Amino acid sequence: MPDDEKKDGADEASTKKKPPIIMLAIIAIMMLGEAGVVYIVASMTNGASSASATELEGEVPEGDQLVEVLLLQDQFQNTQSGRVWEWQAEIYLKVRQKNLDGVRGVNPTLEKRNAEIKEGIALIFRRAQHKHLQEPALQTISRQITTYVNEVFGADVDGLPRVERVVIPVCKGFEV
Repeated sequence: MPDDEKKDGADEASTKKKPPIIMLAIIAIMMLGEAGVVYIVASMTNGASSASATELEGEVPEGDQLVEVLLLQDQFQNTQSGRVWEWQAEIYLKVRQKNLDGVRGVNPTLEKRNAEIKEGIALIFRRAQHKHLQEPALQTISRQITTYVNEVFGADVDGLPRVERVVIPVCKGFEV
């Protein structure tokens, strides 16, 4: 009987020492398959087009370069605080090069509707709350003027607004 115990112990030791080759092969195949799926999904979702690749390099296509156009330089009154304030402002439009003709080129909306644009912006200044005119970045006024000029100038052939952004470098208020 002691020989039988030795044989059983030897059989157990031999089965424990042998790695299950089939199990390792299955695990390796599953890991390779998972790596392949991750690679395919990553390449599908991260495929950058040639246009975005040029933008990443800092090269902007010629028609998409932004140009600053002076919208107006004027003084506006505001009485919302109970006192009369005079606001001196310069307002520029950032427009794509390809949309420049629609703003002030061959068919200039800016020159045709100049009085209407001045009236609309004066109305924005007259209705503005005093705290909005004193914001450090003038976010509220810029947003309102951007909405207004996008209504005036409309969209380009791509369906994008002609005016990219409104810049107000000067907005000084004086109590009168």
